[in-house]
Amino acid sequence: MTASPPDARQHSPSAQRNHEPILAVLRDVLMPSAHVLEIASGTGEHAMHFATALPDVEWQPSDADAAARASIAAWIAHTGVSNVRAPLDLDVRRVPWGIERADAIVCINMLHISPWSAAEALFDGASRLLGRDAIVFLYGPYRRNGAHTAPSNEAFDYQLRSRDPAWGVRDMEAVVALGAAAGFTCDEPLAMPANNFSLVLRRS
Repeated sequence: MTASPPDARQHSPSAQRNHEPILAVLRDVLMPSAHVLEIASGTGEHAMHFATALPDVEWQPSDADAAARASIAAWIAHTGVSNVRAPLDLDVRRVPWGIERADAIVCINMLHISPWSAAEALFDGASRLLGRDAIVFLYGPYRRNGAHTAPSNEAFDYQLRSRDPAWGVRDMEAVVALGAAAGFTCDEPLAMPANNFSLVLRRS
């Protein structure tokens, strides 16, 4: 008797908690039939949820981690969703990215668990890949005006920096300025559950 292969699908409790609020924003900002590049897709649960809810959108997940890509591929096989491409091996700091076209970039909960050079590389790549009126969508915790927005975020920031001094909750103003330098104008930040924010940056 042949044993069944192990299920590579990973599960993220935070993805289960935040996918509906994020989807509500994406419904408003993504153009019909958009080609979306998701950077740092993680388990792949977001990609499955968004692509299922937005069947006209073509979703390109990616991750630099092989286990994450295996999870994404397993979720695609499990759900049978047809508008999600096979995951790309993509590290924003490594060029070329391996994709020729996108109308939007979605990046959820990456900036605070990567060095600042990753944020710089993200916008550098976005400026090369995206055309006029395209968007970069960012989601996660941020400091505002030099201060944390909640004690829980301050504790989270301390935990992150204890793991890696290059990590940490970013200053929203610094991220917005980084986008502006690359040609992206930020809409009014959207407050989200659990002291997070959605930032929608549009290519001028």
